[in-house]
Amino acid sequence: MGYVFDFKDAQAFERWFEEPRYRLEAERENALMIDMLQPARGETVLEIGCGTGASLAPLIELGLNATGIDASPYMLDVSFKKLGNRVSLYRGSAEDLPFDDNSFNHAFFMTTLEFVDDPGNAIEEACRVAKDRVFIGVLNRYAIKGIQRRVAGIFYETLFNHARFFGIWQLKRLIRSIAGPVPQTWRTVNQFPAGCGRFVQNFEQSQYVQRCPFGTFIGMVITLVPVFRTRPLAIRHQDETVHRHGDGLMPGTASVYTADEHEPPTGPDALRLCSHAQDNGHGSLPL
Repeated sequence: MGYVFDFKDAQAFERWFEEPRYRLEAERENALMIDMLQPARGETVLEIGCGTGASLAPLIELGLNATGIDASPYMLDVSFKKLGNRVSLYRGSAEDLPFDDNSFNHAFFMTTLEFVDDPGNAIEEACRVAKDRVFIGVLNRYAIKGIQRRVAGIFYETLFNHARFFGIWQLKRLIRSIAGPVPQTWRTVNQFPAGCGRFVQNFEQSQYVQRCPFGTFIGMVITLVPVFRTRPLAIRHQDETVHRHGDGLMPGTASVYTADEHEPPTGPDALRLCSHAQDNGHGSLPL
């Protein structure tokens, strides 16, 4: 299950979203998720590790049927306080989702994989319950801010001491090992600090800038490809000249056996067929 956020963590996240600079970063991340996931009004979407519900709110405003799941009851309390009955909330693990196959059009992670025990299993579960696309949002280990967060954890305890950071190509290899050669697309945001001015904010929205691999937040979308399982079909074939007659064969005919039929008769049955053939003047069958 990984690290489960406690009451203090939930309160810290809520205060974090109240600060203007962090709220702006979160808005950029949500905008990237929506732009890459491309959900349509009325579709179903699942956030795995929904936290305080900050990423579910814009999807609800777009008219989607939103569902969230989180392992922390404290995070779910904050989500319910914000979103009320507009969202379905569940408590559970990302590695063992309590939903049937293809239950949602889309599923997504927003800085959730960093805190689970088995990221590969979590991605596999997301691909199982979604039928169109899966969006994965993670913190970039090669961004300047990502390096700062890891270095800070050496000197004092932070939430990110429990986190696992990802790079783009590491995440691509992980996805390919689970889902095979499915279509993948990645972009990054928060290339610059939040307080750099309106020009930088507009600059951040350029897709050319978002192809820089060193943005603080990586967004990667997987387009799911249907997989059909087949099994060999047993084919039974018999020559048109074959006619069964009691326990033996009609004179002058031969039997055609397929893999799932019994072997040609041996022992007493073969002797009986031999005798039948001799009585009709057609020689003996080889034993």
